[in-house]
Amino acid sequence: MSDRAPKDTESDSAVPAVVIVMGSDSDLPVMKEAGAALDELGVSYQLEILSAHRTPEQAREFASAARERGIKVIIAGAGGAAHLPGVLAAYTTLPVIGVPITTANLGGLDSLLSIVQMPRGVPVATVAINGARNAGILAAQVLALTDADLQEQLITQKRALAEAVIEKANLIKEQGQPC
Repeated sequence: MSDRAPKDTESDSAVPAVVIVMGSDSDLPVMKEAGAALDELGVSYQLEILSAHRTPEQAREFASAARERGIKVIIAGAGGAAHLPGVLAAYTTLPVIGVPITTANLGGLDSLLSIVQMPRGVPVATVAINGARNAGILAAQVLALTDADLQEQLITQKRALAEAVIEKANLIKEQGQPC
């Protein structure tokens, strides 16, 4: 039996297992992919907008209280200077997964480097630029350490990925193309 709370995409009274945080609503098109991955696995989550620069006190309060609220993993997306994941990680011992968001000037490389170059003692797991879907899956993998049902769903998902590749390879071979 799973100990996961029911889906809580925004305001249900149940505590979400994961909180997806972004610095601005302009990050939502990317960050909603983390929610989609979590939805597919039945993992509860909540969306938040907090800014490391515009609402630093709220960001600190959120991160400092996250564990006591029952949150298990934080996914934080940010572009440009991309300080949000690191600021949240500074105030909690929960796993923080950073999602670098594409930027107009440097294509997200600035975001990636800002998130991945954390100082010793303040880790942030980092996925690819705009890799929010993988952030959702990684959050589920963390939760699956103590949830056998979720672990089985992830195993099934990986098998489906492998089967899709094999099917495509076989199709190419059937069409006479070397693999």
